[in-house]
Amino acid sequence: MLEEKTMVNDTLSMVKSSLTTYANVISECANTSLRSAIQQIRNNCESSQYELYSIAQSKGFYKPATMADDTEVQQVKTQLQG
Repeated sequence: MLEEKTMVNDTLSMVKSSLTTYANVISECANTSLRSAIQQIRNNCESSQYELYSIAQSKGFYKPATMADDTEVQQVKTQLQG
């Protein structure tokens, strides 16, 4: 039987993959109704992903990267805008 940590991490991985697929489909979708529907599905998927991430983090299954300080954030913004 799989451990809870393995199941949560596998599910997070699958959801992240789905989000990438939704982004690709949305960017190529010409039908506005279909595009809106897929965007809503993606939004729901993102919400579910964040809830699962929060559970994983609270149980110690996932440790996020160290947060960047304000200087590092500003450097990245400058690079991306330039």
